[in-house]
Amino acid sequence: MKTKVGLWIDHRKAIVVTVTEKGEEINEIISEVEKQPRRSGDSPLKGAYESRQVPADDSRQRNFTGQLNIYYDAVIAYIRDAESILIFGPGEAKDELKERLEVNHLSSRVVGIETVDKMTDRQIAAKTQQHFAKSR
Repeated sequence: MKTKVGLWIDHRKAIVVTVTEKGEEINEIISEVEKQPRRSGDSPLKGAYESRQVPADDSRQRNFTGQLNIYYDAVIAYIRDAESILIFGPGEAKDELKERLEVNHLSSRVVGIETVDKMTDRQIAAKTQQHFAKSR
């Protein structure tokens, strides 16, 4: 059975539309990535404030990258069996995911990468159906 996937992705979530001979299925994968970690303790406006309450930039970046890797691995595990993958989304996440797919030797299944703005689940499903209807 041929499985085709349309994947809308950003750093917060991924919407996966799986199209098979049986129909389509829409799933959401939520990211645990936090771009701007919250500071603990008091704010400088309210009183005592210590520099050690704010993690160092390199520490924050390592944490962010680690969270992204976990997120991308979850997305890859979900789409691993797809024969064709269309990736689209608004930011850098789609290109970062493609790099991860290359490392996992799955990049040959990517049939396109497009930059699009935010979309509803139905719009994502329609775009996926439209793309794969053209490629038949």
